Amino acid sequence: MSSSSPPDWARLHHAYGRAKDVPGQLAALAGADPVARGAAVSALSSNVHHQGTRWPASAHVVPPLVMLADSPTTPDRPTVVHLLHAVALGDLSDEVLPFDPVRVFAAAERVSPSDEAAVLRVLFEDDAPDPDAVADVADAVALRWAADAYRAAERHAPSFVAWLQDPEPAVAARAAALLAWFPEAPALATALAGVGSGTGVVRASANLALAFLPGPPGSGELAALTESLASPDEAVRVSAAVALARRRPTALPDEALTALIHADDDEITGVVPGWDRSLRGHVALALQRLGL
Repeated sequence: MSSSSPPDWARLHHAYGRAKDVPGQLAALAGADPVARGAAVSALSSNVHHQGTRWPASAHVVPPLVMLADSPTTPDRPTVVHLLHAVALGDLSDEVLPFDPVRVFAAAERVSPSDEAAVLRVLFEDDAPDPDAVADVADAVALRWAADAYRAAERHAPSFVAWLQDPEPAVAARAAALLAWFPEAPALATALAGVGSGTGVVRASANLALAFLPGPPGSGELAALTESLASPDEAVRVSAAVALARRRPTALPDEALTALIHADDDEITGVVPGWDRSLRGHVALALQRLGL
């Protein structure tokens, strides 16, 4: 799949048949009419992310969504990034982080083009469809489409890294949350650690993303998380404590443990943009990690 030449949408399928309507919906996302944009988001969500299921067209939607998010003239870019997240990951919750795509998508590797064609034929072409005829491959084919969408997004991870410095906080915060699913992105740890502390929601999201990277934190990550522990922003302090509890549980600073205990006692509320689990949920996970 190439991002330089548009796909033949009429040959691709989404949840309701041929994807001929997708180009118009993508174009509407860049338009000035907020009603048309809202309708396009709803239609795309239903077409290529139908109840979490991805389709052959889904992976091809990723490059134009990235292009829209890259452009500062695109209206409501946080919504575009949110839609991109949904297309790339379906209904996966951050409760399954850290994510291992090789393991999760293993069954998709056995899917052949003929398997996919058979499923599409039963879904969209047969006058008297027989679902039992493809029952043994249907789940694997759906997983194949999910893997394709994930891999399409993975190829654009450098753009997600660049968005960490976006002047729009909601874009940067959602980019950090999205990057938690792509730990192999080049220089990711350095980029997350380098997020400024001027906007609390972005720093908090970057801290949570750092929590799910493998291994102990490097010196740059450790410095950023330690600095965050002194932030006047509660979400920044707590998210840093969560990250340190996951990545450095046997050498946890007292300030981090204090932040976690106070957050648990005070029943801290709120969700960081781009994350499914509430901040309190992250605290509970960190305390569990510590055996508390």
